[in-house]
Amino acid sequence: MTDQGWAMKGELVLSCNCTVFCPCVLSLGSHPPTEGYCQTWAGFRIDAGHFGEVDLSGLNLGLIMEIPGYMSRGNWTAGLFIDKRASIYAVKALTKIFTGKAGGTTSLLSILVGKFLGVEQVPITYETRDKTRIFQIPKIIDGAVTPIAGKDREKDTVITNSEYWIAPEIIVARSDKSKMRAFGRNWNFAGRSAEICKLDWRGP
Repeated sequence: MTDQGWAMKGELVLSCNCTVFCPCVLSLGSHPPTEGYCQTWAGFRIDAGHFGEVDLSGLNLGLIMEIPGYMSRGNWTAGLFIDKRASIYAVKALTKIFTGKAGGTTSLLSILVGKFLGVEQVPITYETRDKTRIFQIPKIIDGAVTPIAGKDREKDTVITNSEYWIAPEIIVARSDKSKMRAFGRNWNFAGRSAEICKLDWRGP
């Protein structure tokens, strides 16, 4: 499974411990998180995806990350949750992608993540209710994230044309509910910074 082309399209939602919108998005890692360190979980919905001939379409994922200071300085800790419905081949492919070993969009993870906590295969749901994204992994993550309306109350506040590695367009959001318990961590980020982005990643 080396040097195989891969791609995934869908949506991702991210909730972190920053008290106001994450400064890493705008500073591209040159400004520390609002609390001096980052704790975050992200949920992924893959509408269409593949790794070589392995189909990844229809799967959901969860990722937790801790960053001790400036995002660009590395020493990240990460752990991955993969949809229980995924085949053994999809699990291997997604692990390779999310550890950065498959190259492309996620390649920087192979440099910045110093400690990988492992992979757990679990039931995962990702739903949209009105504009709120509901992301759940039973007994692990219970999240609800809603976009922040702009001056035109019918439209979301959006950052566009960004060089942010996750996506060029980021919907500014807030966590209505954000609990995470796993890998010895117990977080609650309700009312704090969140993001919603289109998932359009590829490699190598």
